[in-house]
Amino acid sequence: MEPSETELMLKGYGLTTAEFTYHMPDHVHVLNTYVWQDYDIMPDHPKLFEFIEFWQREIEGPLHSVRFCHRKMLSSGQWRHVKGILTLH
Repeated sequence: MEPSETELMLKGYGLTTAEFTYHMPDHVHVLNTYVWQDYDIMPDHPKLFEFIEFWQREIEGPLHSVRFCHRKMLSSGQWRHVKGILTLH
């Protein structure tokens, strides 16, 4: 069973977005883009590099460049268990 997005974020994963620029297979001088997103962990980005290896092995359009950013949406310091709420007027 796949872990939920919340479980991944609690383990330190963040949302990685990558823009792949590649040469069209039939027209090598024409570039196209593909956007990929997945939860991945910094600084090694194993899922991103696994996808790049898949692309190079299975997709006909050779890669020109890959740009990516990583956003850690939740850190361990932001997650707290609250037992009660105190309201001040």
